[in-house]
Amino acid sequence: MGICDGRVVIVTGAGNGLGRAYALELAAQGARVVVNDLGVGTHGEAGETLGAAAQVVAEIRAAGGEAVADTGDVADWEAGRRMVATAVETFGTLHAVVNNAGFVRDRMFVSCTPEEWDAVTRVHLRGHFCTSRHAVDYWRAEQKAGRPIDARIVNTSSGAGLQGSIGQSAYSAAKAGIATLTLVQAAELARYGITANALAPNARTRMTMTAFADTMTSLQDAAFDPYAPENTAPLVAWLASEQSRHVTGQVFEPFGGTIRLAQGWTDGPTSPDAGRRLTAGEIGGLVDALVAARTPAKPVYGTVG
Repeated sequence: MGICDGRVVIVTGAGNGLGRAYALELAAQGARVVVNDLGVGTHGEAGETLGAAAQVVAEIRAAGGEAVADTGDVADWEAGRRMVATAVETFGTLHAVVNNAGFVRDRMFVSCTPEEWDAVTRVHLRGHFCTSRHAVDYWRAEQKAGRPIDARIVNTSSGAGLQGSIGQSAYSAAKAGIATLTLVQAAELARYGITANALAPNARTRMTMTAFADTMTSLQDAAFDPYAPENTAPLVAWLASEQSRHVTGQVFEPFGGTIRLAQGWTDGPTSPDAGRRLTAGEIGGLVDALVAARTPAKPVYGTVG
């Protein structure tokens, strides 16, 4: 018996890396899985990994699990509809969506083109929207029909989205948007029996290998490899299960054998109320005092000194 017995879960970008690890773990925990993967490279190159979804499905079935492949574009509105339909038509229902698909096009902000910006924000932000929105439409219809809902959205943010990353302005902005989207989804969808949480994994993937190869491979041969994508998979399985119904609106930062809960933006120091409009000449001193009193923020990834 697994913690996801009877659950039906869509995992996007599940042909490689983290998504593949999620799909395999979910299946091992008893879930029936829709394995989505478009078959593109780390920069969105078409045809880079064609057949990846089918390969993961074959692994799941060989281990005795149930899975079906989907090769739709997560950022395409109709493809999102078809993905949800595939789950329902194949397995009879849907319980969770794990939004994992994405790619990077690393550029310093001064070099980033509009085309690169749009491509990155499209796959991450719009991709999270399209798939989840169709899933929510299905769950709301089920609730209106009198069938109880215990559903999950699991999004993928990033440390780059929580604190920024030099050379990844588009990716960081998109991942920050996903973290905030998660908070809004949690607040709006609770009434329907839907939870929304997000991950900011620190793991070895095709994307992290392009920017942090030395770090990602530094402990690959150790007795315990903290960067292995399989380390994040149990948390995803738990978030997709019935056991997590009381947890929503959270962003988790799993790494190795640890789980950290991100605090997010919160109120910081506040200047005394002057009881009147402040003058421009007063602002500098007030701001300096606030910055000195605050808890220092985590530095942007890649910051030197």
